[in-house]
Amino acid sequence: MNIDELTRRLHAIRDHNDWRRFHSPKNLTMAASVEMAELVEIFQWLGEDESRALAPQQLAHAGEEIGDVVLYLLLLCSELGLDLDAVVRAKLADTERRYLQ
Repeated sequence: MNIDELTRRLHAIRDHNDWRRFHSPKNLTMAASVEMAELVEIFQWLGEDESRALAPQQLAHAGEEIGDVVLYLLLLCSELGLDLDAVVRAKLADTERRYLQ
């Protein structure tokens, strides 16, 4: 995944539709939360085993919602001036330090 390319493409869509004015960190965070809630809804009443064996249509829907969450997070990082790759790597290194002892 080339984060810079994805971000450029998202910016092209944003700019073409004059959405920059709506893309405040607050709004992007709320939008990502809404998409995450849509992902949660897929699993809401499933048992543990059912959640690991989604039907093809459910799996495709989950993929769409995951994509939405990731794209909003890319836009949020852009607005905040954060490097998504660096943020994720730093968090992973911290998690490894804490839980691989």
